[in-house]
Amino acid sequence: MAEKVRKLMNDYPGMRWAALILIALMMLFGYMFVDVMSPLQQLVEAERGWTPDVFGKYASAEYLLNVCGFLILAGIILDKMGIRFTGTLSASMMFAGAAIKFYAVSDWFAGSGLESWLNTWWPAMPGSAKLAALGFMIFGCGCEMAGTTVSKAIAKWFKGKEMAMAMGVEMAIARIGVFAIFSISPLLASKMGSIQGPVGFCTVLLLIGLINFLVFSVMDKKFDNQLKEAGRLEKGENEEEFKVGDLKKIFTSKSFWVVAILCVLYYSAIFPFQRYGANMLQCNLDGISAKAASDIFRWFPVGAAVITPFLGRYLDTKGKGATMLIFGALLLVVCHLVFAFVLPVTHSKIIAYSTIVVLGVSFSLVPAALWPSVPKIIDEKILGSAYNLIFWVQNIGLCLVPMLIGSVLSSSNANNPAVVAAKASGADFIPYNYTVPLIIFACFGVAAFIIALYLKAIDKKMGLNLEKPNIVKE
Repeated sequence: MAEKVRKLMNDYPGMRWAALILIALMMLFGYMFVDVMSPLQQLVEAERGWTPDVFGKYASAEYLLNVCGFLILAGIILDKMGIRFTGTLSASMMFAGAAIKFYAVSDWFAGSGLESWLNTWWPAMPGSAKLAALGFMIFGCGCEMAGTTVSKAIAKWFKGKEMAMAMGVEMAIARIGVFAIFSISPLLASKMGSIQGPVGFCTVLLLIGLINFLVFSVMDKKFDNQLKEAGRLEKGENEEEFKVGDLKKIFTSKSFWVVAILCVLYYSAIFPFQRYGANMLQCNLDGISAKAASDIFRWFPVGAAVITPFLGRYLDTKGKGATMLIFGALLLVVCHLVFAFVLPVTHSKIIAYSTIVVLGVSFSLVPAALWPSVPKIIDEKILGSAYNLIFWVQNIGLCLVPMLIGSVLSSSNANNPAVVAAKASGADFIPYNYTVPLIIFACFGVAAFIIALYLKAIDKKMGLNLEKPNIVKE
């Protein structure tokens, strides 16, 4: 039986890369939806009355259910039910949550009985923000579950091959989505005169992403059949052999928790920053337009998109994963300090552009090295749960940090004369001072840098092979 199938689907470069493109496009559309309203903070405040504090609570809602335990359940579902079931479920949840959010910011909701009812409780948060937060919570569950499902799918299809490069390409495609939406979102909002245009556009894209994953599922089913026929469906690849008791191996792994803590610290200074980045540039560059600020900030993911695949290839052939984590965290600290102290003084667009691109390089170094390292320290049978537990820890930070930043931004500017005057005059643009929030982001980077140094020491002591290449030479 083992000789019946000598060459599997993933042995053909065209097949394994086609599978990658299908699932990467699903994540591309997901990332576009995540940040569809990030460059519209000023517009949503003027159009729907969402203050920075409300905007922060809305942004945190994406991670709320994940923090409450959904991601742990998602990991068990992934390891027990498999890639195809979990991916289809997560893509469906993303689309459903997006549809709810679209309705919340649409003209159909404005002035409706549902809005009036939602406005009657917790008046500090507008009804549109409450319903949008609900949709974002459902979407967030699907998006995070999809992310871990895609990581396990890549580990399966690229085992012993260009795994880090494949993960790098997937991340690069997703980063392109962030670049695109920071360009498209303000344009659509301007053309349609409302935030509902870009949100509706991304909701349709998520439906296309669901269809893409269904096509991938057909390929993955055939791949599994080949593995069974060839007698190469190893213990770690048979999802039915997973037992909940196996999670003990994750919880008792010191290296796993170091990676998880590094992840939450680093990403807490990245994703929440994306929510406020365009407005920060607008405020620190003498009140340039929201579109101009978005045009600058959109270059942040471009550095990551261009460099990440090459870094992945380097990791596959040369290694040095732990070292990349250290340099990535260091660049993160430098960039946030430049935004906090240099940009407000110089108002230089050149400094803004260059710092954004360097931050993108940091965003290449850390994810490119982080995610391919997990299969090196965790048994493949429980890899899905490991990824989801890392995402769970990460989501705790991503849930709390936007609320922290929104609250700090409001409180630190409560007595800011420029802000008080702008609000009193009913001006569309509010010149917030972002120094304190940016210092907080830099502190997360410093902590991530220290943990990265510790991880490299553990790798040297325990032989985790984080510094060694991924490609197995036969």
